Amino acid sequence: MSTPPLTPASPRPRPPAITDVASAAGVSYQTVSRVINDHPNVATETRERVLDAMQRLGYRRNIAARALKTRRTGVFGVVSSGSHLFGPTRTLVAIEQAARAKGLFVSLATVDLQRKDEVAAAIEHLLDQGVDGIVVVASHDEAAAAVLESATQVPVVVAGRTGREHALAVAIDQEAGAKVATKHLLDLGHRDILHLAGPAPWVDARARAVGFRETMAAAGLAPRTLWADDWSAEVGYLAGQELVARVRRRRSVLPTAIFAANDLLALGMMHALADARLKVPDDVSVVGYDDGDGSAHFVPPLTTVAQELEELGYRCVELLLAAHDGVATSSSVSVSPRLLVRESTAPPRSPARDVLEAR
Repeated sequence: MSTPPLTPASPRPRPPAITDVASAAGVSYQTVSRVINDHPNVATETRERVLDAMQRLGYRRNIAARALKTRRTGVFGVVSSGSHLFGPTRTLVAIEQAARAKGLFVSLATVDLQRKDEVAAAIEHLLDQGVDGIVVVASHDEAAAAVLESATQVPVVVAGRTGREHALAVAIDQEAGAKVATKHLLDLGHRDILHLAGPAPWVDARARAVGFRETMAAAGLAPRTLWADDWSAEVGYLAGQELVARVRRRRSVLPTAIFAANDLLALGMMHALADARLKVPDDVSVVGYDDGDGSAHFVPPLTTVAQELEELGYRCVELLLAAHDGVATSSSVSVSPRLLVRESTAPPRSPARDVLEAR
């Protein structure tokens, strides 16, 4: 039995070129080029006709050709942890949204930010893709160190603290956020305040602890700090259970207020206090940090610190573009957080050490 001859595959249609767009719109290819590059000297009616032709034909810009001409691909890289946590996730989203608003695209590399070698390898990988620049979301010291030690031909911006004045960096002022939260509790009349700190390897956790400690010291008060080993509500709950147990064993006293390093830790702590029949804020005031999704719907709604991550993303993209164009060679930009006062904080109403015994 003979094998039937193979039928040659139909050739793939040629993608539309700039000359096709020009012909469909009835203009020169130079006019199409000016529209593509957003040149101002194009009449509105002509621009709309060209854009309509591009859409009908399915025309897409040749990024490689554009890069050869403009020395800009319109793509930059982001190195992040890929974490589900509020801060890193919202920072990544904010950067991507700010980039898209500028007509730019993001190539993402997710790594363990506690490993300097992984961060350095991710930077090299993105450089191989020909990106215009890179943003590294540096939640750990090792990530910032990898940036400072790398030699690149494109700018690299750190979203976080670097400790180096000559670096390109944009960071939330975490110490200021902790200070405004602590001062809010002091202004309400609290004097015995516990800080439930985030994991010590995190740069932001340490900065918030410093802000708390300095504000308490300035008020002539002794700071109480309990370090958590992660950012979860479960850890906040366990910390609250341990605090209650120590108070009941008379190894500690119940603070009148607790400043938690993020909203999830605050949520877990509030759960443990509720289990002990303690009321927030009647018996203990609680402040969180992040203004994460749902924090306004805790019971009671949580007083917290909003990080302004949208502004962080915008500033990162602006600084990256300025550095790419040679306008900025070093800059450290600080973004101020703000306090959102809700119903989880109030003036102290009872002698703290008697509350738990009465329950």
